Formats: sequence, structure tokens, C-alpha cells
Amino acid sequence: MLAKLSHTIFLILSLLALSCTKQQTNRNPYLQEVRFSTSINLSLPSYNNLTAIGNPIYINETGVGTRGIFVMNVGFNQFRAFEATCPNHIPNSCSVLKLNGQNGSCDCDDLSYSFFTGQLLNRPAEGIYYDLLEYNAQLSGDVLRIYN
Repeated sequence: MLAKLSHTIFLILSLLALSCTKQQTNRNPYLQEVRFSTSINLSLPSYNNLTAIGNPIYINETGVGTRGIFVMNVGFNQFRAFEATCPNHIPNSCSVLKLNGQNGSCDCDDLSYSFFTGQLLNRPAEGIYYDLLEYNAQLSGDVLRIYN
């Protein structure tokens, strides 16, 4: 009976130890996460592209992200917002993503990222590479709030 109880306690402790692993993030350590909150009124003509699925826009306002953000309607009243700085570099003159359809491309190294998922699309075989830094996007009526 005592052996069975100690075996059960060992099993429970083992399961607890395994469930307490640290989650690692795949994030560029050179990209500072700036605190911001901005609201977009989707009924304004300047944001008309966001009413259709798959039409990203670039928002370059002071205090919004490090070098601005890209926002895209991904369907079902869901929006994704990503930092406009290439995630695989120290911010520099070539590290702002360029809009290329539903993707963003980086002039520093010709890497391409999906605005649907934030993932690096043409990941090189060797080295450590990062996906886009995503911000929170919350829709309330016609107003889209983007924040972190």
C-alpha cells in the first residue's frame, strides 16, 4: 500500500514538473516592444481597403509601433496587426517592410513575410530567423483598436 502511494505521488510530481516548462518566444531581441494604443475608424475613406479581406495597409504614425504597423482584415471580422520593422535586423535604413500584395518584404535581405499569419515565408535553411512581431487588434463596431 505504501509503495503504491509513493508511486502515485512520484507520478503526480513528475507530471507537474513536466507541465512547468518555460515557453520560449521566437522574437528578435533587437526590436523594442513599444507601448502604444491607436484606434482606426473603418468607416473613414482612408481605411476603405480594410473592409475587404486580404488588403493590408501601412500606418506610419508617430508613436504607433517602432516604424509603423501593417494591418489586414483576415476574414470573419478578424484583423491582424504587425510591426513594420523587419524582425531579423537591428532597426536601420533598410529594415522597414515594403508592401508586396498580402506580404511584406525586407530590402535588407529579401526575406518575405505573410500578413495573414506573420510568418517568414522564405526561411533560409541555416540560422535563427524570426516571424513578425504581432500587436493586438480588437474590433468594436466600426472602430479597430490596435495596441500592445
